[in-house]
Amino acid sequence: MTLKDLKKGVIAVIKGFSEEDIPSKFYEMGFLPGTELEIKNKAPFGGPICISLINNKSIMALRRKEADQILINLK
Repeated sequence: MTLKDLKKGVIAVIKGFSEEDIPSKFYEMGFLPGTELEIKNKAPFGGPICISLINNKSIMALRRKEADQILINLK
């Protein structure tokens, strides 16, 4: 399951990435394996996804294409 598939309000844990060559910005933003996160909102018409990183209480947005590269496990 990827982050793009996660429903609003459900908490999940990052387990890895679908590609070995991932953008370094994922690490810079705190998307590390073991990080807990929650979807706060999804923009309509394929727009960005608003994500809350529970570990450091930050909120950010990702493109759906980027969210599809982040593999998760439900908590």
